[in-house]
Amino acid sequence: MAALLLVSPQVMARVIDNANETIGSGNSADRYHLQNGATLTATDAHTFDIQVRSGSTLYLDRGHVTGSGFDDGVGVSGSTAKITASLINAGTNASGLSVGDGVGGTVSKVSVLDSTITGGRNGGLVNGRSQLDLERSSLTGTNPDGYGLLMSSGNATASDKSSITGGKNGVLILFNTGISAPSTLVLDDQSSVIGQNGSAILVDGFNISTPSANIEVRNNSTLEGSNGTLLEVKGGGSANLLVNNSVLTGNVMVEAGSAGTVQLENSATLTGRLDNVEHLTVNSDATWVMVGDGDIARLSMDGGAIKLGDPSEFYTLSMGTLSGNGTFIMDADFSTGNVDFLDVTGTATGNHRLLIGSSGADPTATSSLHVVHAGSGDASFSLLGGAVDLGAFSYDLIQRDSNNWYLDTTTRVVSPGTRSVLALFNTAPTVWYGELSTLRSRMGEVRMNEGKAGGWMRAYGNRFDVSASAGVSYRQTQQGLSFGADAPLPVGDGQWLVGLLGGYSKSDLDLGRGTDGTVNSYYVGAYTTWLDRQSGYYVDGVLKFNRFQNKSDVQLSDGKKTKGSYDNNGVGASLEFGRHITLDDGYFVEPYTQLSGVIVQGQDYDLDNGLSAEGDRTRSLLGKIGATVGRNFDLGAGTVVQPYIRAAYAHEFAKNNQVKVNRNTFNNDLSGSRGELGAGVAMTVTDKVSIHVDLDYSNGDKLEQPWGANVGVRYSW
Repeated sequence: MAALLLVSPQVMARVIDNANETIGSGNSADRYHLQNGATLTATDAHTFDIQVRSGSTLYLDRGHVTGSGFDDGVGVSGSTAKITASLINAGTNASGLSVGDGVGGTVSKVSVLDSTITGGRNGGLVNGRSQLDLERSSLTGTNPDGYGLLMSSGNATASDKSSITGGKNGVLILFNTGISAPSTLVLDDQSSVIGQNGSAILVDGFNISTPSANIEVRNNSTLEGSNGTLLEVKGGGSANLLVNNSVLTGNVMVEAGSAGTVQLENSATLTGRLDNVEHLTVNSDATWVMVGDGDIARLSMDGGAIKLGDPSEFYTLSMGTLSGNGTFIMDADFSTGNVDFLDVTGTATGNHRLLIGSSGADPTATSSLHVVHAGSGDASFSLLGGAVDLGAFSYDLIQRDSNNWYLDTTTRVVSPGTRSVLALFNTAPTVWYGELSTLRSRMGEVRMNEGKAGGWMRAYGNRFDVSASAGVSYRQTQQGLSFGADAPLPVGDGQWLVGLLGGYSKSDLDLGRGTDGTVNSYYVGAYTTWLDRQSGYYVDGVLKFNRFQNKSDVQLSDGKKTKGSYDNNGVGASLEFGRHITLDDGYFVEPYTQLSGVIVQGQDYDLDNGLSAEGDRTRSLLGKIGATVGRNFDLGAGTVVQPYIRAAYAHEFAKNNQVKVNRNTFNNDLSGSRGELGAGVAMTVTDKVSIHVDLDYSNGDKLEQPWGANVGVRYSW
């Protein structure tokens, strides 16, 4: 039954009592009251307020509803409503949408899709265990003291980029003296709550009862308060905040006499203060970033992290109890004695890791820094990423007096930054020798084309493993290309060649734990070779100039990267003397000796974390004595194949290649002896073309070459 109800001399309401009615854009009724199971379907209609009571149902699609006076735009009591693509406005003394229980405690259920709802006092109101669901919609309280949503033992969800905005607080949660059920607010899928003149969410008990609020912020949803407070709990109120896969910046403030808990999970991040929070839980890659000293009654962790501010800030986190397993991201400065500090006044249990920030600066003196104290319990603390890198050295965590942990300078080992510096300064000689090699490796069997001008090219690769006995261990993998051309001098019956050479090589250094380096080497040089046909004697001399481009890329203990680079030059020479002795049946033996030396320019450079390196000139003087044994096989038509093997003894004479890292002196020393073995084959392909292949291995107390490979070709004209 439908009737007209006279409400005031100028405002008429249409009452729909236990009946169904449909209206559209042509309807002229001012207001609608639904009661006793009535149903109103309004499509593209413009009306004043609509009140839905006593088990009634409202379907509002593309509607425009304007509240009048103190009446809410749409009021739903003990009923249901679905509002789609609509605009609802209420006056300064009303709510845009109110949702509550009806007679006998009957709850309401309202869904709002793609709609905009505003009210002066509140954008929306929900109480009495009723449910409000927003999807791609907004609630706005426009008064300066208004709220986007007022809740009292009600439930609300906002999803799919919905927003709740209040002129004062975004959401106000109050007590309900007749209902013990908590209010529940869920923000999901990039939804937001904004308090334009206060906290994002305020839970207020008014000192009358103890309201409970469960608040969930999920999937990139946000809270924003103009006063920097995300959640404020006062007046004896109680609130539980869950943050899941969202990033929040702001504070959680719990007044004395009130209660609050915070749970972070699933990669959530909360940056701000947690004042008087009773229980904090940090799980599953979530992080709390502190902006000041913190005090938590109970802290539980399960795979989460707490960051104690930025590197230049040093905070204390006090906890009544600590349990679970988690990571504390901290910083320490030996030079000033400042350090982030964990203080568990009660019982600490579980396994926890400390990620302490690295630095390029050294401690100024032998000392220790107190980083953790526990009153009791069996908790363990260890360093994530290993010893902390502070300047030239790394320092470990030690436990004293059962429940105290310290960073101690007496535990120091060489830091990754220092190791990269030493390796780069140490690499130039092995780069230089890998490029040079012997006459046979460089040009093949020159006697196959003796007396002829020609050009040659060779590709090569080497690996060198430097042991820790040299001061730092690393692996060097080199690859490169050399080329040259020469011609016989007009004197000496063509037995004397002079030529020019050039090339490029790249060496990759692997120091382990993510630290590596690169040396790009460009070089030019000249050489001369004298071969005596009758006696078999030969002399080969090389003068070579190098330009080295050096880069280091260091993985630090806290997971950060630091880099540095520099360029320097090197010059070196080699003199090889030997004799080719022909034996019966094509066999030959070729004893030889070689003396090589290189001087590499010293250089100073810094890593971008402040680590300072000063390298003196690097020197190398390498002597070799060995012999090659092989046989020539004449295959006819001018084709000769010459397999051979080689053995040599090498000794590095240079010592005391000093390097300073943050004024700490280190000695790069590859001095010592090693044995070398090699095998290869040389072959004339035509009267103008010859090729050769070499394989090498060497081993000593500081340097091993597990493999070396060389492929070359020479063309004579």
